[in-house]
Amino acid sequence: MILDTENFEILGVKLFSIKSYSDNRGIFSEVYLSKLNYPEFKIEYVQENESVSNYGVFRGMHFQKGNHSQSKLIRVVKGKIIDVVCDLRKSSPSFKKNIFIELNPNQLLFLPKGLAHGFLSIEEDTILSYKCDNFYNKDFESGFNLFKSKIDIDFPIKKNKIIISEKDNLLPKLDNSYIYETL
Repeated sequence: MILDTENFEILGVKLFSIKSYSDNRGIFSEVYLSKLNYPEFKIEYVQENESVSNYGVFRGMHFQKGNHSQSKLIRVVKGKIIDVVCDLRKSSPSFKKNIFIELNPNQLLFLPKGLAHGFLSIEEDTILSYKCDNFYNKDFESGFNLFKSKIDIDFPIKKNKIIISEKDNLLPKLDNSYIYETL
């Protein structure tokens, strides 16, 4: 099932490449097996979410505050995205570091607790699915506005063509965002 793994500058972020089998009927992939010998697959995921996004839609940067923080296992079911991850763990050596990762359907991306997450859909009708190890709680939702923050962004779409929700547009800058003092 897993062909390869890649670690990133933000501690705990890991990309898994998935083996696919194809024939004249189409493609088959084993996407998730709890018996695999990776700690990211041993987590008890309690919620799974899915979104469908048009080309140019940006969703994020989102996270749950405090004890409601979530680890996530993210998969593009259809299409392609540029995933954006920001470390909000004050004790981390990569505190406030941002990484951009292009994801396609043959990959799983693991994000540990304490990170903000967002993505840009770079194909029409992109489907993103992700498992969470903690339930969503509206009272603890938070985020920051990537486009109002002092972050170098090199998206393949001009900023004025990116579609962002009013709710996400009203989020504060990264410098005014919630941070995880401890985790």
